[in-house]
Amino acid sequence: MVSLYQAHKKVYPRSVTGLFAKWRWFFVFATQIFFYGMPWLQWGERQAMLFDLEARRFYIFGLVLYPQDVIYLTAILIISALSLFLFTAVAGRQWCGYACPQTVYTEIYLWFERMIEGDRSARMRLDAAPMSAAKFGRKALKQAVWIAFGLWTGFTFVGYFTPIRELAQHVLQWNLGAWEIFWIFFYGFATYGNAGFMREQVCMYMCPYARFQSAMFDKDTLIVTYDAKRGEPRGGRSKSADPKALGLGDCVNCTLCVQVCPTGIDIRNGLQYECISCAACIDVCDEVMDKVGYPRGLIRYSTEHALEQGWGRKEILRQVLRPRVLIYVAILSAVVVALIASLVLRTPFKVDIVRDRATLARLVDGNQIENVYRIQVMNATEKPQTFQLSVEDLPGLEIASDKSVTVDGAQSLWVPVQLRLPYGSASSGSHTIHFRVTAPGVGEVREKSIFMVPR
Repeated sequence: MVSLYQAHKKVYPRSVTGLFAKWRWFFVFATQIFFYGMPWLQWGERQAMLFDLEARRFYIFGLVLYPQDVIYLTAILIISALSLFLFTAVAGRQWCGYACPQTVYTEIYLWFERMIEGDRSARMRLDAAPMSAAKFGRKALKQAVWIAFGLWTGFTFVGYFTPIRELAQHVLQWNLGAWEIFWIFFYGFATYGNAGFMREQVCMYMCPYARFQSAMFDKDTLIVTYDAKRGEPRGGRSKSADPKALGLGDCVNCTLCVQVCPTGIDIRNGLQYECISCAACIDVCDEVMDKVGYPRGLIRYSTEHALEQGWGRKEILRQVLRPRVLIYVAILSAVVVALIASLVLRTPFKVDIVRDRATLARLVDGNQIENVYRIQVMNATEKPQTFQLSVEDLPGLEIASDKSVTVDGAQSLWVPVQLRLPYGSASSGSHTIHFRVTAPGVGEVREKSIFMVPR
């Protein structure tokens, strides 16, 4: 019988120190300080970053966005995708190895595990030992810490959609809403499960990026490589032995590069889709090379072309600006410039015009034709604004209702508007008109509509 499923072998990553380990922890701290700290940051009298779905407004520092501003979200998603493509073409999967949330939270959960159960060998011994009070205590403490951290993460996530200070009060008073409870536990459970248990399985089997990354790689993409020409044939030897006399390469076959790998692969087997370019193997290999007195760089960041041609750093850098990269840069720059220009030129209020469908047109006192409209004015500033209404493009047309409307900061208001035209001053049928809505010192919006003249 042939099994369709590969048996899962638990990976016990060994702790490692070095330059790239420091960079990984730098990104862990940078991303988590932002994630956990941003909801508590105030901007005036409100939360600096708040996605208020109930009120249908997104607050990002001084910017207020409405559902009609979905084009900006689209542009941000396009920029994110193009940035990932560009970075992957140049530097491989370093996003995965340093800043991906799965990697970041796995590092944090592994740190908790090391603090409670010990490093790699201690964890392996503990798992192999029979259940005892000491083992149960360590396992229970680890699970309690993991769960608490997951719930804190879920609470922070919900704090981006519900003001986090109010949310904290609701938690302390046991007065959370059903959806708040659901998302705190759902996001907390996802963090606990992905970072605590599935770990490398997410990167290897669940993440689509690992599957289509090869479409963005070429032989000039920076990857974690093992220099087989220098390292083979591998084998153990004493520190004082001459590897050339023994017919050996520089690899001492210590297998530490496998032990520190968070996905459990052997980088010496060549480029593999499971590799997340975290460079843990580079750090530990450099330590071994220092101990045996060999040059560093047996495992290093390089490219396939560089290994084949024996290139150094200068030759690798010369290949960065190749056609694929230049195309990504050009498209990404155009989208970024367009987004920035749109935000700078954006009028901080919006107007929607809706005709009264119950009555297209009617005759009123004074022998005038009246059309009725409803105008929604959305004030995207955070101060009350008074908007002036006017209409143009049809001679004799005037506003018979209030010509100004005051809207509170970050609020919207529907107002009825009556337009009147002297009977006989225009032919029957529909006439194109434009409403002008202006706010002194803020801007002006023109919206198209029609005025109906009955026969």
